Amino acid sequence: MRIITWLIFAISILLFSSVYISPEYFSYVGLLPFFIPVILLLNVFLLVILILSWRKLAFLPVITLLIGYKFLVISFQLNPKNDQAKGLKILTFNAHMFRYESSNTESNVLAWLQENTADVKAIQEFYQDNTTASKDAVKILGQDSDYKVSYHVNEGNPEKRSNGLAIFSKYPIINDGKIFDAQGTNGAIFADLNVNGDTIRIYNAHLESMRIDSDGLENLDGVKQNYRQTLGKLHRGSLARSKQLKLLLEHMNNSPHPLILMGDLNEIPYSYTYFKLSENYVNAFEMAGRGFGFTYNRILFFLRIDHIFSSENLQAIQYKTHREVDYSDHYPITATFTWEGLEE
Repeated sequence: MRIITWLIFAISILLFSSVYISPEYFSYVGLLPFFIPVILLLNVFLLVILILSWRKLAFLPVITLLIGYKFLVISFQLNPKNDQAKGLKILTFNAHMFRYESSNTESNVLAWLQENTADVKAIQEFYQDNTTASKDAVKILGQDSDYKVSYHVNEGNPEKRSNGLAIFSKYPIINDGKIFDAQGTNGAIFADLNVNGDTIRIYNAHLESMRIDSDGLENLDGVKQNYRQTLGKLHRGSLARSKQLKLLLEHMNNSPHPLILMGDLNEIPYSYTYFKLSENYVNAFEMAGRGFGFTYNRILFFLRIDHIFSSENLQAIQYKTHREVDYSDHYPITATFTWEGLEE
């Protein structure tokens, strides 16, 4: 029992430490954090056994759980509800090109986005069709809804059909730009908003996708056939995201304005990307979220890979994952921010 206890302790410390190591410097380190929930549960089980057997070794799982407390906090929250919060209301949503499992999805999701009253809407996998009025998302969500628009194309013909990243704002956009784009729908953009005299920088990011075949993991046979391919994709994805994070953080750290980063970061809370962002920025779920806040709408439903971070002087006072909106493989997230001197 002594050897097992010390071994679990050593493995726990190794896994906890992995979130501080960039995948660029150590191959496959990005896969280790996925085992953190497992090792936490194992330590709880071990602690119960050692206490019931009156073993002094119980101090080791106690130490482990104290060290790992941060991982529990970022996983589950019980902040009070604040649905009537007043401030800057924002929304982030990976819209899956407005096409998801149904021919009616496009009109439904555009209608829902139109009806949502958020002051700022950041959309990833945004599909624009200038050739069809009913699919002209920039016009429908922008001009027709009295929002200003910053849309940056990743792929396609800007004059006809394209996809990319978009930011819609009720407030004037005084500056915008692209930080990077990558193959497919991934990239990062920003827009500076004049919010009642205060300048707030909004980032909309879609980091490298995991590209996991969720359908192939729906049964045991699928897991057996696809696990090696899945591990390879997870590794390559974490490596690409760590490189993209460098570009994004360099831009964010040089921002002259308070900022909010939101989007599909394709990283769970137990990740290098999440912890690197947490060094200088505050996660809105930790401040105002409730429950687990899972955002993925597929077989791997237990993933929270869409996030909102902000400067420390911007306070998240409301946060919600809209699990009732199943128009995409991601659920939308809304949050409300306030700050000293904000004029309502």
